[in-house]
Amino acid sequence: MTVKQYFERYISIGSASDEASADCPSTTGQLMLGMVITGDLCEMGIFARQDDHGYVYATIPATAGMEDAPRIGLIAHMDTSPAVSGEDIRHRTVYYGGGDILLNPAKNIYLRAQEHPHLQNHVFKHLIVTDGTTLLGADDKAGIAEIMALCEFLVTHPEIPHGAVEIAFTPDEEIGRGTDHFDLEHFEADFAYTVDGGALGELEYENFNAASAVLSIDGISTHPGTAKDVMVNAALLAGEFMSMLPADERPETTEGYEGFYHLCDVTGDCEHAKLVYIIRDHDKEKFEARKAFFGEAAEKLQTKYPKAKVQAEVADSYYNMRQVLEDRMDIVDRAADAMRACNVEPIVQPIRGGTDGARLSFEGLPCPNLSTGGYNFHSRFEYIPVEDMETMVEVLKKIVTV
Repeated sequence: MTVKQYFERYISIGSASDEASADCPSTTGQLMLGMVITGDLCEMGIFARQDDHGYVYATIPATAGMEDAPRIGLIAHMDTSPAVSGEDIRHRTVYYGGGDILLNPAKNIYLRAQEHPHLQNHVFKHLIVTDGTTLLGADDKAGIAEIMALCEFLVTHPEIPHGAVEIAFTPDEEIGRGTDHFDLEHFEADFAYTVDGGALGELEYENFNAASAVLSIDGISTHPGTAKDVMVNAALLAGEFMSMLPADERPETTEGYEGFYHLCDVTGDCEHAKLVYIIRDHDKEKFEARKAFFGEAAEKLQTKYPKAKVQAEVADSYYNMRQVLEDRMDIVDRAADAMRACNVEPIVQPIRGGTDGARLSFEGLPCPNLSTGGYNFHSRFEYIPVEDMETMVEVLKKIVTV
């Protein structure tokens, strides 16, 4: 199959993760997708297995004489973001000639060039888009499809020398659990790459330091007619806390190396309120300062409203892999050289997010991140050029065969 065919096959299976579930994988869709991928690998003649937690592993042995070459790992995640529906995806391929793309005539939904200026870089390419009501799933089924197309190429071209290639597809990356049960003991790669980036050419070896933060408020509810000096409205206190965090330090007002506080969810009434945040910063000292500021703001709110109960819980999620990968720039250079060999100029930049590779790097498996070619991840306006997926397959060939 072509990389496009693999991609279309996998996006037809809804596999959003679910943070409310304690299971691994957190949804049955991921388990189903893993079963399909395992079957596809076995059909190629590659030994593959899906473990009890839904992880899929496979190994392509080294060709004769290449047994001493580095064992290279390639990793992608099977879940899609739960932020936007990934069920019943209605996709189509558009030959893009410029301008706006009408995604859904019935609902008058457009992918507009003015709002998405990167579209101009893809004139005369074939773009896979949705109907504007769901995400596409390129994050990270494009990465899976590209790795699978590479696997098929290596199996059908045994004359091309390469070292052993270790493959892994993980669940629940989007909810921060992608490596919770990763079998590093039996994943025998010397180093690896996550294929989980965006625009063609992206090459990343640094990411945010990340923490989750939850503010819980217990207020006092009473009849509003007799509420004076008695009622403590938890929902209003939640709003006051939001205003205590800097308005210019949010995702929508920051870029590059700038960190932020992101309000992910808010629920509340007079008696109880809950705010769920994520805290991000590339700089470790600023990251620690952000976490401390969050806690201090909660303490100030508690002091101001002693009748309420205000509680902040902050937990680290992952750290900036740069401090590990700075000592392994050879594997970053290997990817950059492979891109240039395919006429792709590497775009070395920090990830404004995280990947499975961040945690794996700290666990002893150096793991930079590579592009997939996709745009507008976690969005109803997600799209990916077919030609860029095909180019990424060529890049992966260069990486494992150089």
